[in-house]
Amino acid sequence: MIEMNSADSDLPELDDSAPSISLDDPAYYINRELSHLAFNQRVLEQALDESHPILERLKFLLIFSSNLDEFFEIRVAGLMQSIKFERETAGLDGAHPKETLREISRICHETVEKQYEILNNILFPALEKEDIRFLRRSEWSDEQSAWVNNFIETEVLPIISPIGLDPAHPFPRLVNKSLNFIVELEGKDAFGRDLNYAIVPAPRTLPRIIKLPEDLGNPGHNFIFLSSMIHAHADQLFPGMEVKGCYQFRLTRNADLDVDVEGIADLARALRGELHSRRFGTAVRLEVADNCPSELTDFLLKETGLTEDDLYRVDGPVNLKRLMRVPSMVGRTDLLYPPFTPSMPKGMSRKDNIFDAIARKDYLLLHPFESYAPVVQLLRQAAKDPNVVAIKQTLYRTGNLSSVVDALIDAARNGKEVTAVVELRARFDEEENLELASRLQEAGAVVVYGVVGYKTHAKMILIVRRDGTELKRYVHLGTGNYHSGNARLYTDYSLLTADPVMGADVHRVFQQLTGMGKTERMDKLLHAPFTLKRQLLRLIDREVQAQREGKQGRIILKCNGLTEPKTLQALYKASQEGVQIDLIIRGMCCLRPGIPGVSENIRVHSIIGRFLEHTRVYYFANAEYNVYCASADLMERNLNRRVETCFPICQPELAQRVLTELELYINDTNQRWELDKEGVYTRVEAEESRAAQAELLQKLAN
Repeated sequence: MIEMNSADSDLPELDDSAPSISLDDPAYYINRELSHLAFNQRVLEQALDESHPILERLKFLLIFSSNLDEFFEIRVAGLMQSIKFERETAGLDGAHPKETLREISRICHETVEKQYEILNNILFPALEKEDIRFLRRSEWSDEQSAWVNNFIETEVLPIISPIGLDPAHPFPRLVNKSLNFIVELEGKDAFGRDLNYAIVPAPRTLPRIIKLPEDLGNPGHNFIFLSSMIHAHADQLFPGMEVKGCYQFRLTRNADLDVDVEGIADLARALRGELHSRRFGTAVRLEVADNCPSELTDFLLKETGLTEDDLYRVDGPVNLKRLMRVPSMVGRTDLLYPPFTPSMPKGMSRKDNIFDAIARKDYLLLHPFESYAPVVQLLRQAAKDPNVVAIKQTLYRTGNLSSVVDALIDAARNGKEVTAVVELRARFDEEENLELASRLQEAGAVVVYGVVGYKTHAKMILIVRRDGTELKRYVHLGTGNYHSGNARLYTDYSLLTADPVMGADVHRVFQQLTGMGKTERMDKLLHAPFTLKRQLLRLIDREVQAQREGKQGRIILKCNGLTEPKTLQALYKASQEGVQIDLIIRGMCCLRPGIPGVSENIRVHSIIGRFLEHTRVYYFANAEYNVYCASADLMERNLNRRVETCFPICQPELAQRVLTELELYINDTNQRWELDKEGVYTRVEAEESRAAQAELLQKLAN
């Protein structure tokens, strides 16, 4: 059971005599940031789930650590900035930034303590049973100590740069999330300086975890942390002085790029300039070894401008994400999820002409259970097909070394008209996107960066191919990114179609992105920031009307986040009318289900499992097209400030298939969590175990 904020549990009393219910009441809404934290807590809980292989449980704990880093870099940093610049506004739940930060600090301190308890008391002992050990200094044998000493002398001392703190060497500007040590010293150095403290940044070129040679330990795999090595040999960094203490620490900084897109002439150049500054943004969190004396932590807090609330004492390495290398270092596939082969759709093989296949019928693929290869195959064949005259594609998170980018480059070099809409402002992927944009331009592709003020988040490919005397459009629309690696880890839908109406709509969206002009009417496609929110609200209202007419109103929404106020209120109103609503929301959800008179007809589910649930699917039982897939979550940024697409699944058999798959998630009794009106997530338990992801693997994969 995961409780987000007990203070939010004081809901208004509702009874039949109440003349009306104000859906503006903050008590009906969950704090966005705390809901985000609750998702991360659900991820951490997977590290305790013995149904996962042990190395996968370790990965979940490390994913939690990575998620928490980003939460501080972006969400906490944003709250701190709003306070600093006096731009404080209450959220939907009525909480102001200072209140939210206090609650975040309380939850994070409790959860981080739990994280290290799981690591030290559960995962490390379980891994040791599998002959995978992480050795503390007190456990080193004489032979191991000698090996470490040699490693320090040959690999560390030649490149490490201790910084003694004095007037000529003030507190250094430390890189975001880098491993550092504060050293307490006594004595005078060669110049007669009486130094008390020094900072030792760990060289970024060195691994944070080192595997000992096989002949220097028990059978299996024996690891030592770089931090342990430096602790053990800190005195070698300060010859002739007494090291009274050496303690690791890590500083997390604001990593959100601050680019005024309205006031720049060259977005790419401005972003390149900002990428370096991301490493040195305002400090937002300080992590230190739990045995670090208060005198030293007070010094660090003062130098970084942080408070005691921002200090996290940890019982173990401060940079846990680096442990993500361990599964590949040990090579124990028996301690990982069993491998699988995604299936190819019936009627399509790698050798077929993919254009003929798509011309015959629409294909809907559910990754990773079904192969991502047809999407890459579409681009590769288009690059070589003499009948293809133009390719247009949006790129958000793709990866610079990508088969998709390679195919576009081949197409440009083969004389095709290639247009790539590259979103440079995809958070934490800006550098890769700048590189792939340069590669595409060098190959002769036209690269545009979308529309100022609106991120291009839509996932679209448009291929124009000559068929006899006509030009025919072939389209890919997806809920995920064009990233082959993510397609093995994230669940996403892909639609491949030659529907001329859909093709014309996608063409219009590209025209908006690359050219100028008024918004054109779409026949099938819904798109943000123009029609998507309005049409979704109309589709919700249509279910209300159907309910009033004696039909059964039914809504299922599956996405990553639900925070947009008008959508929340529309769902509350639909529930009040008796419409049955299931919300499958992986992460943030500001809606409270189960409130009498407001949301008793709404259930909120969250699925956390082997694959990251990433599909955005919207089902409305009484609509003309009752199933839609989308690139957009139901959040303010997606519906109001991004270019997004939402596309109907027009073929009835494909729409029914999606509905069946949605019901698998709703009936999951293995990886499903349910949210209650108090803001508490509870894992569903039942005698009969049903896991949606496992069933989809069995049904669709090989």
